[in-house]
Amino acid sequence: MVSTEGGVTTITLNRSATKNSLDAAMMNSLGDSLKACMASDDVHLIILTNAGNTFCAGANLKGGGEAPRYNLVDIFKIMQTGPKVILGKINGHCTGGGVGLASACDISVIANNCQVGFTEVRIGVAPAIISVVCLPKMNRADAAELMLSGEKISGDHAAKVGLINYSVAPDQINAKVNDIANKLVRGGPKAIAATKSLVYKVPAMPVDEAFNWTAKLSAKLFQSQEARDGIKAFNKREDAPWVPQSRL
Repeated sequence: MVSTEGGVTTITLNRSATKNSLDAAMMNSLGDSLKACMASDDVHLIILTNAGNTFCAGANLKGGGEAPRYNLVDIFKIMQTGPKVILGKINGHCTGGGVGLASACDISVIANNCQVGFTEVRIGVAPAIISVVCLPKMNRADAAELMLSGEKISGDHAAKVGLINYSVAPDQINAKVNDIANKLVRGGPKAIAATKSLVYKVPAMPVDEAFNWTAKLSAKLFQSQEARDGIKAFNKREDAPWVPQSRL
């Protein structure tokens, strides 16, 4: 389910009967929605959330259904290499691949009554693909304990180990997500896309390569029309032209 208001598109995982598990239908719908948002000039920010009491229960172990057009690797690549920020509103339990989906969001908020767990080892498999998006957020000791034990933890604990940015009371999650969203839409779209690429690319680069790439990127941005508009608005103490008026 997809809705847009004030430059913010909300993608809601809406198959609560299957605990929003990642079957082919869910993956196809999510992949199509994410790609459309990433390509749209009308979308400033993506919020990924859920209906029901489960954000995502991971892989659907029953199989069947429509043919898949995306796999989990495709979904994670769209999320982390796309130009739009994804704000996770984790308003339900997440296990297995669902933890990866939550961790692949750029910024995330979870209700503290939700449980999070790398449960793969309990069914004889490993959190293989999701480790690529989860491990960079965690220290090795926490990752080893949680991935090897398969134990579920609270939203507060998930935030403590870095999987999630914020853990809040269930009645505060809407306010917290809205507060973050209102800050994110104030950034220039091209500047946001460039800054997101810094977060994911620079840590993996050799230092000299990183300085060379970022210097060129900085020069390109300072010469852009977006920068000229932003600096003009800053000097006039006005909102930049890209800020959605409905979110002021």
